[in-house]
Amino acid sequence: MDQEHIIAELLAFIEADPPSDPAAADAAFEALALKVFAYQFQHNAPFAKFARARGKTPRTVKRWADIPAVPINAFKSLDLTCRPPEDCVATFMTSGTTLGGVRGKSYHATLSVYDASMRRNFAQRFMGGQERMPLGVLFPTPALLPNSSLAHYLDLARQHFGSPGSRHLIGPDGIDIDGLCQDLERAEASSAPYGLIGASFSLVHALDALATRGRRFRLPEGSRILDTGGFKGQSRELEPDAFYDALAMTFGVPRRRCINMYGMTELSTQFYDDGNAACPSVKSGPHWIRARVVDPLTGQSVPDGATGVLAHTDLAHFNIVATILTEDAGIAVDGGFLLLGRAAGAAAAGCSMAVDAFLKAASAA
Repeated sequence: MDQEHIIAELLAFIEADPPSDPAAADAAFEALALKVFAYQFQHNAPFAKFARARGKTPRTVKRWADIPAVPINAFKSLDLTCRPPEDCVATFMTSGTTLGGVRGKSYHATLSVYDASMRRNFAQRFMGGQERMPLGVLFPTPALLPNSSLAHYLDLARQHFGSPGSRHLIGPDGIDIDGLCQDLERAEASSAPYGLIGASFSLVHALDALATRGRRFRLPEGSRILDTGGFKGQSRELEPDAFYDALAMTFGVPRRRCINMYGMTELSTQFYDDGNAACPSVKSGPHWIRARVVDPLTGQSVPDGATGVLAHTDLAHFNIVATILTEDAGIAVDGGFLLLGRAAGAAAAGCSMAVDAFLKAASAA
């Protein structure tokens, strides 16, 4: 299958509602996952070498869960792309806070699938049935951070779901606290729900600045807050309960409307929770991504209720690799998974060994 046809199938799959019958939904996901695997096996040479070393080829892999998972740190050492990097329209890069500051790269031959994934998922999981609302974005613009997938993601939200006046509230000089207060005051005076979206650490800085000014707000019913990215590499962090309590008190938005998005540069689809009335919250994704909790060495799923490492199969990540092994610990539960933070102990050691095994196989002659 060529790129044009795989893109057309993916866009149709994302746009369509999944079958109501779980078995039929599973079969539809599996059929397309195997097509994406075959496409990547044909066009992504390092991935194909790794898959062959594991005895995994389009002829032998019959289940989506058997598609070999690529450790995310491999993105820092190899160009994992079906199209040559110079032919790609966007390159998203990780923050470079680990592995000596080396930054992982995700090459996108087109952003049509990524953007379709973002729009459908954001509409379903954040907008609460509304087409548009005023959005304040606590993150820099793509012009300031051209290689940031999050900058692209949040600006798409502003463009497609923000009502007139929606804007970025972080620039070259940091957070525009005066502008944020003006927008929040305007929202308080109206009956229209307001959305505040941005990186978790940006929200912490906003909370600190507003506390210094002695400012609190009570946003209209239906307002909501989206945070993402955690506090990796930041100077200050809050425990989840303290963080969501502070958001609720400062902005007058109940914790059940404080939504966390879990995503990464190495994916084209994101997971959401349904609010943080209780922590940890259950994360889940749309019908074109599946998550498993696995043993990082074997790649086999661990029993429900047991702690393992999260592996995600994201069909929208078609130009790179569809299945990645994260370094995040999790537990599979009904409706999704619980995110427990970075893997530690034996699980962390298993992730490191998985990276070594991948790099040796993918670099072999």
